[in-house]
Amino acid sequence: MKLVVQEFLTLDGVSQGPGSPDEDTGGGFERGGWFVPYLDEEFERVAGDWLGEADAFLFGRRTYQNFARDWPTMTDHPFAGILNGLPKYVASHSLAEAGWNPTTILSGDVPAQVAELKRRPGRELQVHGSARLAQSLLAAGLIDTLRLVIAPVVVGQGRRLFPDGGAPAGLRLVSHQATPGGLSVHVFESVGRPEFGTYGADAQAPDAGTGV
Repeated sequence: MKLVVQEFLTLDGVSQGPGSPDEDTGGGFERGGWFVPYLDEEFERVAGDWLGEADAFLFGRRTYQNFARDWPTMTDHPFAGILNGLPKYVASHSLAEAGWNPTTILSGDVPAQVAELKRRPGRELQVHGSARLAQSLLAAGLIDTLRLVIAPVVVGQGRRLFPDGGAPAGLRLVSHQATPGGLSVHVFESVGRPEFGTYGADAQAPDAGTGV
């Protein structure tokens, strides 16, 4: 399976608490719910198309518990059948049991277990939210595709998906679009380590004949 991470971000890179003011107040975060005003039918269609590519889901503990609380009761939502029915994996060293079936708890060496899941047949193993987990998977070089949905808002506080000191990563833009509500949707593929160069009059120009 291909490992695909889907994240909602603000313009200043915050991923914490997009869905409601009380979704995640860790660290004194008081500005949750920043993503909701920009939702529209076009993004719902895009999200539905993405969800249709999933064969399993991978969550961090906090996101898993939020989803497990809400989705089993939302049986009339068009996404409910997929989220409730497909296999789910939760990375946690503290959960003793997980009642949102079918769920498997991953503990110990989570990156190694995720690498094993990727070797299984299937289309996409999707990570929704779960920013801390996404950071560890990025550092381990396990992410194949990164889908970032950026809301046109600066919140000025909160945990960022790409913090200072995080793992460097090279990405290639595959597609991008804007929705009527103002969301900017970017899809990237991982290409390994990033490249660095020098810009200026004295910099070596690429050789048009060799492509180098």
